[in-house]
Formats: sequence, structure tokens, C-alpha cells
Amino acid sequence: MISNQILQDTIDGIKAITRIDLCVMDTEGKPLASTLDAVEEYKEAVLVFAESLAESQALQGYQFFKVFDENQLEYIILVKGETDDVYMVGKMAAFQVQNLLIAYKERFDKDNFIKNLLLDNLLLVDIYNRAKKLHIETEVRRCVFIVETKNDRDNNAFETVRNIFSAKTRDFITAVDEKNIILVKEVKNGEGYDELTKTAQVIVDMLNTEAMTKVHVAFGTIVNEIKEVSRSYKEAKMAMDVGKIFYPDKNVIAYSRLGIGRLIYQLPLPLCKMFIKEIFDGRSPDEFDEETLQTINKFFENNLNVSETSRQLYIHRNTLVYRLDKLQKSTGLDLRVFEDAITFKIALMVVKYMKYMESIEY
Repeated sequence: MISNQILQDTIDGIKAITRIDLCVMDTEGKPLASTLDAVEEYKEAVLVFAESLAESQALQGYQFFKVFDENQLEYIILVKGETDDVYMVGKMAAFQVQNLLIAYKERFDKDNFIKNLLLDNLLLVDIYNRAKKLHIETEVRRCVFIVETKNDRDNNAFETVRNIFSAKTRDFITAVDEKNIILVKEVKNGEGYDELTKTAQVIVDMLNTEAMTKVHVAFGTIVNEIKEVSRSYKEAKMAMDVGKIFYPDKNVIAYSRLGIGRLIYQLPLPLCKMFIKEIFDGRSPDEFDEETLQTINKFFENNLNVSETSRQLYIHRNTLVYRLDKLQKSTGLDLRVFEDAITFKIALMVVKYMKYMESIEY
């Protein structure tokens, strides 16, 4: 169904041009959009007209017109006056609303198609047949973005994203659940992941300023055919999850840049538990005190540089060396040795992953 606001804008536009008042009603005589006053008194006349075989009729100083959607009566339009000019305005209004119905139906059909495409609900032959019917190009470079909002059904965020990309006819904006807005974006020749990262940042900034909403944006890899769009969507979903676990401070996450986090995310939990037990003899690395964890993280941030780490922590170099020696005694891992540092870093990431998986299970 066409939104009431769109109907109101349409008849306001017609009145601005013709100076003639109109009203759009549903088949039960309820006004949906109007420039007329007291149209409720014509409800009975509208109901009688709806049951008649006539497609237009003049009555009580008004002209009535029917608007159909595939032989199904959808709207009735009242136009004030009985002259030929008024009749032509009524026909024009009916034609405009008819075109809106067609456009909305096509948009709904495309939206439905894109949803099923993302969710892998279509056979390969159906993908190409329906794409052809809906005039959707099949061999276009595309990438799927997921925009996660804090609030369920955030209509402001959805409309903001739609407004950003509405002029680009080969981009599609939809939603398959309560929290996520999905953008299937055309990627022009010559554009790569740097441009996609900029697009994601634009979405974040626009939603922050216009919709007053903080969001996270993740996107998959670029695909070349429409049948591969669902893969890009799955990658974007994985990127969103991996980002929450390992990179919570980032609001833009690209699947192509997940690094080791992507590998850890795909590990089975029993294997993760076995790894932690083997390395730390059952002790979890996040059980260390805050001072030790801060030292470890800062040491990694500074690429195992003792002097720079001690400077940033405002401690003497010997104090840092003492802490690292103490950690080596308790874990058997010397973070100044590259191999041990890698093992410890991976262990920290594995623990984060295990905690996340446990939190979503309960």
C-alpha cells in the first residue's frame, strides 16, 4: 500500500497546479489524504459507488473515480466540481495514483526478491528469471553492507540510509531482521575496498548526525554476479560478529581485513578450550590482574618495544622487565620472544571468542 504521506503529497501537488480540491479514500470510505473539509459525509456515497460497475461518476457536486490494482479496487478519488476540467483533473489524479501503485508494487517485489536472495531462499534458475522480470542487472559488481543499530526497528536510521542511496537505482536497501539495515550496493569498475570503507564511514557519520544514532557497519567482499550476493551478505554478518568480539572500538569492519580474528571465529569451542588448557594449564589469561593485562596490551600495541612501552606506562624500564619476568614465571611464556608473544596474543583472542560464544548461548 502507498503511504498516506505520499498520497497527500500527490494531491497537494495536483491542487497547487489546478486549484481544485481532491480526496483519496479507501474502499470503506475512510479518507487517506485530502484537501477537502468534511469528506466523511460522503462515506455512504463512496460505498455505493464502490459497489457499482461504473469507473467514474458525478454526484452531489463531486466526481468519483476508481483506482484499481490488477482488477482489485484499491482507492476512490473525490474531486470537487462537475465540469469537464474537473473530470480531467480527476482522471489525472487517478492515473497518478495508479502509477504510484505500480511503482510501490515493483519496489515491494524487488525488496522481496533481494531478501530471498540474501537468505539463499531461491534456486539458481529462479534468481535469473526473477531478476530479468524485475529488470535487475545480473552481472554487476556488488557488495553487501550491514548497518547494525542500537534500537529495534529504527525507522529514522532506515530512512536516512535510503535517502543516501535512493538516487542510485541499482542499489537496494532492505532489512531481514529487527536491528540490521542491509545495503546491496553497486560497485563501479575501478572502485575497491578503500572506496567501500569510505562509503561505510559516510553511513556512520550521517546516521550519527542526522538520525542521532550510533551504528556499526560491516561489509563483505565484492562479487561479480547476482547469485553471489548471498555470499557477500554472509561475509558481512561474520565481519559484524568478529568485529564485536575482537575490535569493539571500530565502527567500520571489512571482511577482507579481519585478519586472524576470522580464523579464530571459525574454531570449534572444544578445540579452543583444549588450546587454553594446553598453554595455560587450565588458567585463563584474562584472570590476570588489571595491571598485568594493561602491561601486556600496551606491550603488544608497541610491537614488543620495551622502551616505548615503559614510557607510555610511565614506569621505569626495569619495572616493565620485572613484570615481564614475573609473567614468564607464571605462564612459561616470554613476551619478549616473538613466538611466545604470538601464542599469548592468540590466547587472549581465543578467550574473547569463548566468552562471546558463551554469552550468546545463554
